[in-house]
Amino acid sequence: MYIIFGVGVQSESLWLPDALNPVAKRASMSQLTRVQHTLAVLGPTGGSLSEVWQLLRQQPAARWSLRVFWVLLFVAVFADFIANDKPLYCRLGGRHYFPVAKHYLIKAGWAEWKAPFTGANFADLPYERVIWPPIPYSPQVLDKKNLNYVSPFGKQRVASWRYRHWLGSDQIGRDVAAGLVWGTRTALWVGLLSMSIALVIGLVLGAVAGFFGDDGLTTTWTHIVLNLFGLIAGLFLAFVPDTNGEWRGWLHLLMTLSGYLILANLIAWAVTRLPVLNKRITLPVDLLVMRLVEILNSIPALLLLLAVAAVLRKPSLAAVMLVIGLIRWTGIARFVRSELLRIRSLSYIEAARVLGLREWRILWRHAVPNALTPVLIALSFGIAGAILLEAFLSFLGIGLAPDEVTWGTMLNVARSNFRAWWLALFPGLAIFVTVTIFNLIGEGLSEAIRGQRQI
Repeated sequence: MYIIFGVGVQSESLWLPDALNPVAKRASMSQLTRVQHTLAVLGPTGGSLSEVWQLLRQQPAARWSLRVFWVLLFVAVFADFIANDKPLYCRLGGRHYFPVAKHYLIKAGWAEWKAPFTGANFADLPYERVIWPPIPYSPQVLDKKNLNYVSPFGKQRVASWRYRHWLGSDQIGRDVAAGLVWGTRTALWVGLLSMSIALVIGLVLGAVAGFFGDDGLTTTWTHIVLNLFGLIAGLFLAFVPDTNGEWRGWLHLLMTLSGYLILANLIAWAVTRLPVLNKRITLPVDLLVMRLVEILNSIPALLLLLAVAAVLRKPSLAAVMLVIGLIRWTGIARFVRSELLRIRSLSYIEAARVLGLREWRILWRHAVPNALTPVLIALSFGIAGAILLEAFLSFLGIGLAPDEVTWGTMLNVARSNFRAWWLALFPGLAIFVTVTIFNLIGEGLSEAIRGQRQI
């Protein structure tokens, strides 16, 4: 426990400055005298994240939700090995093959199929020995013997029980169980990656806005003008099509935009050495960030996604994830801002300033780590919202490739035949369970943080 101005606080819930590290040892005696009554280290005990984790595990609903999440994550990561029309292992012609594992190399462009697998149906090859995945179907594989909505309990034309469609098939013979497995990967991929983008944006903007306020951040007009020019030039050149009239992709956009912003800041750093271009101004960053949050919150997310999908020539899951991340960061930014408004006035921040630490170092090393725990609440609810939004878009057939199989596209197929109850029940249940567990985890985190602060 640390004693700061006579108040005891937990060591990890309070990220202390390096009072006893070489920075403090190099400080002058006058500086150390000014802080020797501020920080008295008696020994660390406990920690914020560990306490929140322990309190979270004490709640049955949150504990079971975490277990279900780990199961879903396992299914998403190993979807290729759970549902696939290729064998996990086979021996053919006296040689050993691992087709599922080799498919990863083929997708990366590092290998290609050779005889006897070139253009062959894996199910018809004369294997000497073979080990199939638990579900011997891929979501795009068509079983022509089981067309027109075969029920899970109905009669199926299969060679053996191993090839049975345990959750039924759709109108063109696609296996529902395989679609659920691969839809789990898509749902978690969209939720986790889109909210990772939102976390980075919200954390940076919210931290800067809450820590510096409207009068704590200064810059020069040169930096502002050159960064705006770099932003506009980078966006313009990033969307210039190639010689075939096609857009160059998201990687080209990121590299071009980053390159121009870095170049703009290098030029600004060089020219601000001139006194005439080094006039500093106060930047009301808190006001600007909060007005940007209000603007984005006033735009319906679905309307913005529909507009982006209409502009894109080719449907792209990456575009959907990027747009969701760009519009869902506002809640995280508000959480971080509110925490930093509280943390920046605490005693240990003042002690870090007395030691001569720079403001940016205090922000990222000592202030932000203490504001991350409440962000987990917004992150959990945000993942649930992103998964639900992706399911709604795929249900409408917007933003995804036609051959992409997700929970939403399976629900869309169920609209054409209301008697095919399994096409609505199983994907709908998967969406319900996934969204519910993230909501329960978010509520559990909220209760855990509230209980930790009362200790």
